[in-house]
Amino acid sequence: MRTALAAALLFFSSPVFALEPKDVLVVANKNVPASREVADHYLAKRGVPKDNLILLDLPAAEDISRADFDKKLAGPLREALKDRKDAAKVILTVYGVPLRVGGQAPGPEEKKELDALIPELDAARKKVADLEKDKAAEPKELAEARSKRDGLDARRRRLSHDESHAAVDSELMLLWWGTYPLDRWVMNPLYFRASERYRKASAPVVLTARLDGPSPEVAKRLVDDAVAVEAKGLSGRVVVDARGIGFDPKGTDGGYGYAGYDESFRETAKLFEKTDLPVTLDDKGELIPAGTAKGVAIYCGWYSLGNFVDSSEFVPGAVAWHLASSEAVTLRDPKSKLWCPSLLRKGVAATLGPVAEPYTVGFPKPAEFFGFLATGEYSLVECYGRSMLFCSWMTVLVGDPLYNPFAKNPKLKVVDVVPSPKGGKNAAP
Repeated sequence: MRTALAAALLFFSSPVFALEPKDVLVVANKNVPASREVADHYLAKRGVPKDNLILLDLPAAEDISRADFDKKLAGPLREALKDRKDAAKVILTVYGVPLRVGGQAPGPEEKKELDALIPELDAARKKVADLEKDKAAEPKELAEARSKRDGLDARRRRLSHDESHAAVDSELMLLWWGTYPLDRWVMNPLYFRASERYRKASAPVVLTARLDGPSPEVAKRLVDDAVAVEAKGLSGRVVVDARGIGFDPKGTDGGYGYAGYDESFRETAKLFEKTDLPVTLDDKGELIPAGTAKGVAIYCGWYSLGNFVDSSEFVPGAVAWHLASSEAVTLRDPKSKLWCPSLLRKGVAATLGPVAEPYTVGFPKPAEFFGFLATGEYSLVECYGRSMLFCSWMTVLVGDPLYNPFAKNPKLKVVDVVPSPKGGKNAAP
């Protein structure tokens, strides 16, 4: 991996896409009346051509099996778009379209290998456990036993496809890739630090977002607020809730662990201190208490897992997200305490979160995502595509993909947005 900072700066000196309403393909579920309502509302509000609406025969639940994803969603979508592949720059899923795709089942040969592997793995685990209890055990023997166990377990994970489930939208980014590995993630060629070599070698990637939430009315409001705020520009307070975890560029974190992300939160605050927006940075371990911040336009923080803390009063058009492991497991449960549905109920116009464990690297760096947004050069979905390291993974963007809250009143220049955290490694291909 190489840093390639100069190349990265050159690459993001202009937008990847000059997105227009005609570039957005809207996917709705024909079996959910409210899905068509939300889709029609978006077409009308944004002036998207009516033939950009694609109605599919999908399950009504938030989950879809891998088999149904291929048969009922990805396959029919490719067929519908085969004659306008180049025009499909953005896929917008709406309320009623499944949120999460299940894992890939092991094939016959993989099952056979698993059957043979499991007894060997069980024996390796037992040996490690016995050696750990034996105070006279040789350190070298214990290390070798652990190494063997871990290698067997890694093979088990590959054969069983433990982490082949994903956010539907993240999987749809690779709609034109054909066959690709489903175990864990695929590096995103649109990530702003990806090498030119990797971009050129990759099939086209589609940007994705969704209009969704605890009700169809909430989903419709996302575009209503976006259009209204764009007319005047977004203003309000920036709230950054870091945790006080020190980052050492020479350490083992590399910029992609807890310390690296915490530093990126602090760098977000520093970025916005260059603007006319008031900034609140909390750099203590505890979250900002409930009811603390008023008039909030931008919020990012962590780590209250599955437990929304009502710390902020948001202005219309606010963009807010919280880094934790399961905050988009559901978007539609009106009683959920997860951050994504809770933030949507509180009135934000855009958020993002994971449908399952994403690890920290499954989130964009906040300084990069919000930095790009504040330049006014990129729409919401472009900022997401440029700052997300992975496709075919767990995170979903909720909001109007065309939303550009700072187009009329830019707060930063593109050259202000640099790889975060400073001194971190480049994990892009």
